[in-house]
Amino acid sequence: MRFINRLVFRILGAALTLALFGCATVAPVDEGNIAQPQPLPIDNAWSRASQTNNSASNLPATPTAAWQHVSLPGKHATDYAFERVDGRDVMAVNAISSASLLRQKVHIAPAELQRIKFSWKVPELIAQADLGVPDRADSPVRIVLAFEGDRSRFSVKNALLSELAHTLTGEPLPYATLMYVWCNTRAPGSVITSSRTDRIRKIVVESGGQHLNQWLDYERDIRADYEKAFGEPPGALVAIGIMTDTDNTRTTTHAWYGKVALAGEANASTTALAANPTR
Repeated sequence: MRFINRLVFRILGAALTLALFGCATVAPVDEGNIAQPQPLPIDNAWSRASQTNNSASNLPATPTAAWQHVSLPGKHATDYAFERVDGRDVMAVNAISSASLLRQKVHIAPAELQRIKFSWKVPELIAQADLGVPDRADSPVRIVLAFEGDRSRFSVKNALLSELAHTLTGEPLPYATLMYVWCNTRAPGSVITSSRTDRIRKIVVESGGQHLNQWLDYERDIRADYEKAFGEPPGALVAIGIMTDTDNTRTTTHAWYGKVALAGEANASTTALAANPTR
């Protein structure tokens, strides 16, 4: 019975987490703070203007959409709060056996998908974590992109997960979810397919402890990375998220995220990266 209960919770967790990365509205949203979709570039720099004493409300205000702090059912929430670190306005995260995310809805047509820029600083790895093992699949940092697509192509398993998510949240699963992650052991460029659903795939952009405790800035080609991970062209990008989680390993970690920005080729080519521009 205990095994069955754990299995049910895993399935529910996978369905709900996937739905939360997509279009489901799971927390009150100020509709006046959500603008109509706009063409690239979209600058999603963290803003300190909306800082309050409630860390769950300390969401970055952007010109285009509102970031939401989204809790996951049955999980303790990771703490997200603004800080000024190393001369940067950043989002500080602290996870204590927890999992939750900040998410922003967008709608970027496939033809307009170009590049994403992000940065993070991680002081230490989660020693027990392994992104390829469900019971240890935690990460100090993740950038999460959710995409639309033809759900009629879902496998039976994914169709059932999507139906379950729709029942629980009112919205189906995203067609595909692509994550940029820091892995303990796998080489940069590795693709990890989730064991719960092949509609989540993770690209390793950092590995091991060589670059701990320093700011790392990345610029990635969304279309190329999606095609590498899923073997097909992407659909529309419908959500962007950041997520730090330690719920599986029951450990504590903290990290910092710099700004997340979508940019066209012209802007991206004139932006100097602070560390390792080949990432």
